[in-house]
Amino acid sequence: MIPLAPRAIRFWSILAATLLADLSTKAWVVSHLGPEGTPHPLLGDVVRFTLTYNDGGALGIDTGPTGLNFLIVLSCALVLGLCVYYGCLPKDSTCQPMALGFLIGGALGNLLDRVGPRPGVVDFIDIGAGSVRFWTFNLADSAIFLGAVMLAFWFWQEPHPDPGPPSCTEGPQKAG
Repeated sequence: MIPLAPRAIRFWSILAATLLADLSTKAWVVSHLGPEGTPHPLLGDVVRFTLTYNDGGALGIDTGPTGLNFLIVLSCALVLGLCVYYGCLPKDSTCQPMALGFLIGGALGNLLDRVGPRPGVVDFIDIGAGSVRFWTFNLADSAIFLGAVMLAFWFWQEPHPDPGPPSCTEGPQKAG
């Protein structure tokens, strides 16, 4: 058996945990928090669980009649691109594999909702005060946001001699 590199352990454990947490919370919400649109207070009126289905893009943006197909293709392309980027990372990478695990795990969670039998992506975390509310979201959305912030922070903090990771110009790294 080939031992996994620390980079692979970080990446795969975060991706799997993110996807599992997202899918299991969505399944629980669908089976326990109906009917759709009914708020269930968690921390008073500030944090509530409210089952909604998002059949559009991010933040509920209407994507029109062909939007679902576009979002599915875009999600697949982004996941593939992020996987290629992962393959280009140096073996001693720390932040980037974790960020990519969150990004890909979250993207896959929402992608599975889009191609599944539900009427849209299951959203349920409802934050705000009174009638002033943020968009309802889910754990996949939170993971995508966290991964994007981590990646942005890494790009901002690390010195970069050229625009992309140096290993990408040399081809993908070996297993790990």
